[in-house]
Amino acid sequence: MKRSPEKLSGKRILVVQILLVAAIFVLGAKSFDIQVFQAEELAKKAKNDYARLIRVKGERGEIFDRNMNKLATSTAVISITASPAKVADPVKTAAILAKTLNLDAKKLEKTLSSKRMFAWVARQVSPDQAEQVRALKLAGIYFENDSKRLYPNREVAAQVIGFTGREDTGLEGIEFKFNAALEGQSAQISFKRTRNGGILGLDKEKRASLKGKSVVLTLDKKIQYLSEQALEKTVIRHKANSGMVVVMRPETGEILSIAHYPTFNPNNIKGLNREIFRNRSVTDPFEPGSVTKVFTAATALEKGFTPRSIFFCENGSYNIGRFTVNDTRPHEWLSINKIIKYSSNIGAAKIVETVGDKALYQNLSAFGFGKKTRIECSGETSGSLLPYQNWSRIDAGAISFGQGMSVSAIQLISGISAIANKGRLMKPLLVKKILSNTGETLKINHPRTVRQVVSEETAAHVKQMMNLVVQEEGTGVNAALDGYAVCGKTGTAQKALKNGKGYSKNKYTSVFAGFAPLDDPKLAVLVVVDEPMNKYYSGEVAAPAFKTIMTESFNYLNIAPEKDRQVVAAVTKGEEH
Repeated sequence: MKRSPEKLSGKRILVVQILLVAAIFVLGAKSFDIQVFQAEELAKKAKNDYARLIRVKGERGEIFDRNMNKLATSTAVISITASPAKVADPVKTAAILAKTLNLDAKKLEKTLSSKRMFAWVARQVSPDQAEQVRALKLAGIYFENDSKRLYPNREVAAQVIGFTGREDTGLEGIEFKFNAALEGQSAQISFKRTRNGGILGLDKEKRASLKGKSVVLTLDKKIQYLSEQALEKTVIRHKANSGMVVVMRPETGEILSIAHYPTFNPNNIKGLNREIFRNRSVTDPFEPGSVTKVFTAATALEKGFTPRSIFFCENGSYNIGRFTVNDTRPHEWLSINKIIKYSSNIGAAKIVETVGDKALYQNLSAFGFGKKTRIECSGETSGSLLPYQNWSRIDAGAISFGQGMSVSAIQLISGISAIANKGRLMKPLLVKKILSNTGETLKINHPRTVRQVVSEETAAHVKQMMNLVVQEEGTGVNAALDGYAVCGKTGTAQKALKNGKGYSKNKYTSVFAGFAPLDDPKLAVLVVVDEPMNKYYSGEVAAPAFKTIMTESFNYLNIAPEKDRQVVAAVTKGEEH
């Protein structure tokens, strides 16, 4: 018996209704499961697909000179990133990128084969490289804004400023010494990816707040440049190995210039010998030669002698034990004034024989020799000054005229500046202040007196002696400036042999140190030239560079010539050894 169409239709409708109810029930259950039991997991998955946290490092702080000229800054560059999950062919993509960007293909392939949504491919690429990669239109490869360290003045003060590495971490100079302050802070910053993997947005304000602090130096970019130009010409003219110049304000100890030659461009250090990166004015000791005689003279004055106290100078040759001390010109009786003017080695040795080893040692130590100055630089040497108890008779004589001891350029300019500064030794000052990332002053370094080394009277007498050096028949006449009373001292030191046994007969360090004007010293300048060829006497090598630097610096600083000051225009033929 056949069923009626009406009954069959009713059953079908019932089945459909049952199926619909079952489907609605299943969907409801699934929806409930998703919304209740899997909600957290799925939300996290969605966030991982389109919103991530990335560790971002703030931009590095800047380095300024005393006039807020930028010496080191950061500039915008492009870095290349990837969304590995979006890379269709990791092997091929890695091979192409490795060739274009000079990267390790295997390492890059491993990075691109992951399922991450973000990975660095190359940091701080050149504009040409960025354009080449952009033209390839590779899936999953993107371009992000980044920053790179820039030294806008190229070689200017390179050894002082230093440089950073690939990760913007300081490796040399101030960049290294103050890395903790300059380095931007790191933080997790959220970003979102578009469907094709690009970054939708970064929290820019948060990133800006991570910028590092800035360092303001006491250097003056103009005087630094003038020093470097004069030094370069001097080293090249005399075919020397190298040279250094330090310019200081005697009254405050502020360093306006630390120049080196040869130098380098910190924007491009590839292939350079690491030796050139060193701030040798701080790290490298040298024997100062006859510049030391001003401190020997100061010792005598502190012990009650006067500038006119006389010593017999043995007609140019004097035996100390089995050693012979010579002068470049023979002299009989010389006052302390003339011992300094003519730079008599024998006269200096005779002074020490009279005042005693202990007195000289204590005075040299008080001027800061044999101890670090604690300048804000890495790798500072203390130089060498043996305790006087260990001196032999010839040691005492040699030290009196600057052999048998060693100093750094920073120590020597500080000692000379103490004479200029009425006998007060100042701590050398290189870092003026630290600024926050918003430009607020966080710390100021004020000038600091270390000690009163000698009396004001002694300092005044020694200044007058140093003025005689640049006058007619003095060893430093080539340092005289038109219209200014200059105080200076020459030093031409034989270099110690590398085996430590004796001194070279043809290798010298030429040194000139001085300040001006006599009555109110504004600048002190030290010039050191290592192993000049042909001419080696400092009056012919270092003194002219001193004159150039002082003249150009005075012009720049608008330091007017002194009234009624006669011009010295004489040239001498002799120099000390």
